[in-house]
Amino acid sequence: MKVSELRNQSVEQLHNHLFELLKFQFGLRMQNATGQLSKSSELKKARREIARIKTILAEKDVE
Repeated sequence: MKVSELRNQSVEQLHNHLFELLKFQFGLRMQNATGQLSKSSELKKARREIARIKTILAEKDVE
């Protein structure tokens, strides 16, 4: 999801999206630990998306 799309979402929507991404990341970590993860780049993408959302939430908190 693009940063501009994330900025237009409400805080509630961002929290929900963050929660879903954290669950997705946990699943990827479990797949990686058991050797079932075929694309290790998915971990990096999920981690960066989580960081984007946390940054936007912090910016909205300051406002």
